[in-house]
Amino acid sequence: MKANMKIGEIWGIPLYIHYSWLLIFILITWSLGVGYFPQEYPQLNPSMNIIIGAVTSLLFFGSVLLHELGHSWVALRNQIPVRSITLFIFGGVAQIEEEPHTPGADFWIAIAGPLTSLGLSGVFGLFWLLDQHIPYLAAPSSYLMRINAVLAIFNLIPGFPLDGGRVLRAIVWKIKQDKYQATQIASGIGQFVAFGFIALGILQVFQNNLFNGLWMVFIGWFLEQAATSTQAETNLQLALKNVTVGQVMQREHPQISALLTLRQVVDDYVLNGGRSYFCITEPEGKLQGCLTLQDISKIPQQQWQYTSVKSVAVPLERMITVSPHTQLLTALHLMDRAGISRMPVVENGQIVGILSREDVLHFIRIKTELGI
Repeated sequence: MKANMKIGEIWGIPLYIHYSWLLIFILITWSLGVGYFPQEYPQLNPSMNIIIGAVTSLLFFGSVLLHELGHSWVALRNQIPVRSITLFIFGGVAQIEEEPHTPGADFWIAIAGPLTSLGLSGVFGLFWLLDQHIPYLAAPSSYLMRINAVLAIFNLIPGFPLDGGRVLRAIVWKIKQDKYQATQIASGIGQFVAFGFIALGILQVFQNNLFNGLWMVFIGWFLEQAATSTQAETNLQLALKNVTVGQVMQREHPQISALLTLRQVVDDYVLNGGRSYFCITEPEGKLQGCLTLQDISKIPQQQWQYTSVKSVAVPLERMITVSPHTQLLTALHLMDRAGISRMPVVENGQIVGILSREDVLHFIRIKTELGI
């Protein structure tokens, strides 16, 4: 999902189009202009079918965007940030930064998308009632009425990560009062649903319906991967539940003076010591900033001997820090949102350790080897 381009922003949420969207846009436009419209509305001018198909395809993806905005609006109402919305080959995805904290919030965030699609189906149905005698308007209205209803029904299938799976998780969460167990149940059903799509797709291939069969297999594969990923993420959250940063961090960390040159750091600490992350501290041990290999690499090598650490390092006011008492899951969330792989651990202004993703993996590996 990294290969995308930004198309705008709504409610402070960046909107992106993944490049795979262009493929499905062309396929839908072609199937509407060459197959669906000529068959359903033969009175249409054949030369106009592709144009109407393209407009209808754009309106369909506009409907998908509104579906995701439905999720996002409810999330924002529950003080849950939304990082972005991306349209891609399978439709769209709203990347919500935090998991809902209550089953009620989880339920309403999940159900908002299908309800939005059902509402759009009703709106386009009303348009069709008004313009059914005008083929150039009736054709897209009829299709968008049907496709939005299909979108709502499809998403209500009770298998994670579909909206119906999230609704199911919220209900199980409410009954059992255990979010992790509810997620495991919903993910397991999601995998079952995914394998059902794959089996149905293979059956259609053997019935000489190659395109639809392969598409069903592709959807099933995508759902299975997403459900498996969610299950693995839940296992990770369960393994790290109630673990603090202080239990995982590295207490030994290289500290350097802000007055050193980059050449001295590279020669004495990087090439000889194999270090890649440095904390800059004052004489009394207070943290001033941090320096990474990425910061050094931005400066041309011929300038390293004239460039001080202080002029390149990230100052404390621009850094994200945690305390040793911070929950590890909270720290990982901060690292993910900032796009960093490690962060300093600070207590009373003093640097007491470094937390990295590698430390977390090492901690999990040890727990696994011990059978914990």
